[in-house]
Amino acid sequence: MKFPDEASVSADKKQQLRDRLARFGVDLVAVEEQATKGSGPGGQKMNKTSSGVLLRYQLGDELIVVKWTRERHHSLNRFLALRELVDEVEVRVSPETSARLQEMARIRKQKDRARRRSSTRSEG
Repeated sequence: MKFPDEASVSADKKQQLRDRLARFGVDLVAVEEQATKGSGPGGQKMNKTSSGVLLRYQLGDELIVVKWTRERHHSLNRFLALRELVDEVEVRVSPETSARLQEMARIRKQKDRARRRSSTRSEG
């Protein structure tokens, strides 16, 4: 797979993705890319064009698979899928620095707090 330079995102976001790829040691040559058709609304455009992206990456003995079909442009889907793949690698390689895991923990704490509050109110 080649880096999605043609994606319509800012140069800063592209550089951030390059830095994250290097930091977690993701080898783009080892990433398998497959074009897929999108699903959902879109009619003939979705049924005819393969603008979606399916990425596979072998991390040790684990296979990480990411599918991205949200956008209409293949290059943008490639960029977003690669960013999602790096997020998944980060969760597995460096969970203490993962922003995704930190956000999940924050939401879990909020829900626990709300559940405790509602259970004490219903008892009284």
